[in-house]
Amino acid sequence: MIPHELAKDMLTTMLKIRFFEEEAVKLFAAKELPGWLHSYIGEEAVATGVCLALQPDDYISSTHRGHGHCIAKGVSLKAMMAELYGKATGYCHGRGGSMHIADFSKGMIGANGIVGGGIPIATGAALGSMMKNLGRVSVCFFGDGASNQGAFHEALNLAAVWNLPVVYVCENNLFAETTPQKHHQKIVDIAQRADAYGIIGDIADGMNVLSVYEKAALAVDRARRGEGPTLLECKTYRFRGHWEGDPQPYRTKNEIDEWKKKDPIRTFTQYVFDNGLLQQADIAALTLSIQTEIQEAVEYGRNSPLADVQEALSGHI
Repeated sequence: MIPHELAKDMLTTMLKIRFFEEEAVKLFAAKELPGWLHSYIGEEAVATGVCLALQPDDYISSTHRGHGHCIAKGVSLKAMMAELYGKATGYCHGRGGSMHIADFSKGMIGANGIVGGGIPIATGAALGSMMKNLGRVSVCFFGDGASNQGAFHEALNLAAVWNLPVVYVCENNLFAETTPQKHHQKIVDIAQRADAYGIIGDIADGMNVLSVYEKAALAVDRARRGEGPTLLECKTYRFRGHWEGDPQPYRTKNEIDEWKKKDPIRTFTQYVFDNGLLQQADIAALTLSIQTEIQEAVEYGRNSPLADVQEALSGHI
């Protein structure tokens, strides 16, 4: 059984991600948020389990579906929401939007709208850590589709050859945008691809935060000890479409409903109840606190000033 504080941290982070995303979805549907939105609902256990295995100064790189990674790494909800609103107080001063949030002070070195774009970035951060003897581990989140990109294979090869302190976390949610995995890969387990580079490949249940945390902690510890990279595949599922507004002709409602039975928050809440780690009153108080924090972030984003057009043209951040 895990310690009480770790259980609380896990549930807090997953609830924070879920509530933030649910609010963002509502705001987007109400046409308050510009641009595109890719919800992380259903995949909360992956970002939570991995990031809780890291030290505060370790690095992560993210994807177009990056809100969960950002929140799990401890970035400001207010600055995130302001960026979604396209406001001057956002992380990129309103210029990056949902897919391009970064906070170097938290080790969050960038979400990325390019499929597989964060993989070489995380690899470079790991190389820098090794060369400067910083002792930091780098984690890269990406999807099953990105594991077909050339950048993935080049990065894993170099990381293996140079024995870099990096963990490649494949969030396999079974669809590369709208294409089922079985239609773009012959393999079932992406972790198999580690064999080609002589590194460790492992698989976690991405709907179970305990499974993700256990496997991520092992990989992070190996990397920090100088034992090289790991390819960690987390089998997960997104409950909403690839983007908000996606009609989802590539899957059925029954399939989605079956996966919702594995909701990582519901199953973990049952675990903490069964093991006496948290009581109903604890979770009610936690829920209220997080929902208040989310609403404060919304008001901050909503009431912040718009990005200055002339400042955008200046090229300065």
